[in-house]
Amino acid sequence: MGVDAPRSTNARFDGEAESTGPAGPVTLWVVLGGTSMLLAASVLGMALAFAEKAPCRSGAWYSYPKQFQDACYTDIFPLYYGEGLAVGKVPYTGHPVEYPVLIGGAMQVAAWLVRNVSEVIRGREFFDVTAGLLTVCAVVAVLATARALVPDRRWAALLVALSPALILNAFVNWDLIAMALTALGIAAWAARRGAWAGLWLGLAVAAKFYPLVIFGPLLLLCLRTGQLREFAKTFAAAVTAWLAVNLPVMIAAPSGWATFYTFSKNRYADWGSIWYLLEHFNLPVLGSPQLGALNRLSALFLAAAVAAIAVLALAAPRRPRLPQLCFLMLAAFLMTNKVWSPQYVIWLVPLAVLARPRLWPYVLWQLAEIGYFFGIWGYLIFVYRTSQGGVVTGYQGISTGWYFAVLLARFLAVALLSAYVVRDILYPERDVVRAHGFDDPAGGILDQAGDRLRIRLSRKGPPVSRAGGASAS
Repeated sequence: MGVDAPRSTNARFDGEAESTGPAGPVTLWVVLGGTSMLLAASVLGMALAFAEKAPCRSGAWYSYPKQFQDACYTDIFPLYYGEGLAVGKVPYTGHPVEYPVLIGGAMQVAAWLVRNVSEVIRGREFFDVTAGLLTVCAVVAVLATARALVPDRRWAALLVALSPALILNAFVNWDLIAMALTALGIAAWAARRGAWAGLWLGLAVAAKFYPLVIFGPLLLLCLRTGQLREFAKTFAAAVTAWLAVNLPVMIAAPSGWATFYTFSKNRYADWGSIWYLLEHFNLPVLGSPQLGALNRLSALFLAAAVAAIAVLALAAPRRPRLPQLCFLMLAAFLMTNKVWSPQYVIWLVPLAVLARPRLWPYVLWQLAEIGYFFGIWGYLIFVYRTSQGGVVTGYQGISTGWYFAVLLARFLAVALLSAYVVRDILYPERDVVRAHGFDDPAGGILDQAGDRLRIRLSRKGPPVSRAGGASAS
């Protein structure tokens, strides 16, 4: 049997020893009331997000350059009109929608709630109602993330609630819905409720496609620990939940339902992606503007990244923690995807906190995301001014070179954070969670589980204990 280090209830965020004085984060967490503080921080974060959109609510939405100059752009307002909701069309049956069905359902609910509002302000009220729904999702996501942390570190969920990048992007699109459902799925898995985990994750995939990457790490870790039966139960529940909300739309409006999938397949390299940069500079092979070649290259690099993560999951000297692999999978998906919109940072924030609750790499990444948030709007002003011949007064935007600089900065920041996660997996003593005696708090049945299948790339190194650590013998 392995020997675990003693568990500390006073672990600093950076993993070093901390005093037990009243200024310590754990003490403050207890004094201020953990859940209440998270709730208050979540509401504060969303209030700041709503305030950030104030210039657009006051009229900037009606001016193409102004909404970018004020950095208050959102998809929600224009899509109220663009998706036909303003004239009473129902998503999928009345108008094809480029989002999965739960997002379309959220659109319809918000449109129904503002149907009797004056037409002059109905679009703004549609945004306000949607922002209220997304605020509830943000609160749920923060509390669920806290549940997947060890009890004496649940205060780290404050980094989700008060994430500057999340606050800036909270109301750009409907991504907080998927974030909340994904966080609930991980929290349910951590609580060893596999069927519930599958239900929440299935609904998450019905809102945005990205939660599908969670099942890869689950499969790999269940394969390593011999828990495939539990994985099958969770996956079956996910498929059932996904079908429950998708089948009625598939039957009633098959072409409208399929719009999201055909739109994604036929989409060219877009803002934010590394492919957009490579195509702009016409790099041989990798910068091909042809859609077929782009799809193949994107799929090839994603497959290579997934294969590398799979080897890491099955060959690491100690079984990786579930959030670590989830973060790596999602980061790989984003870095190889054809599109990387600014609001996609919402997907990564909870997993980053769970995977590596250390402050400074997280802060560096947040700064890069903030830079990209303002960079993309400045670049769109520049494109409008130069390519469309638009007249712009005031802030003139940023040039192509500066835009690609902030794009690369975000790409490299995510790559750096991923490298730190890989290092923590290969050297568990550097993992702040395991350095204080825990195994995998979010792992559920994987926590303290022994290895049943492990790829041994080298014969060197100590045998692995049932708890996943080095044997004491």
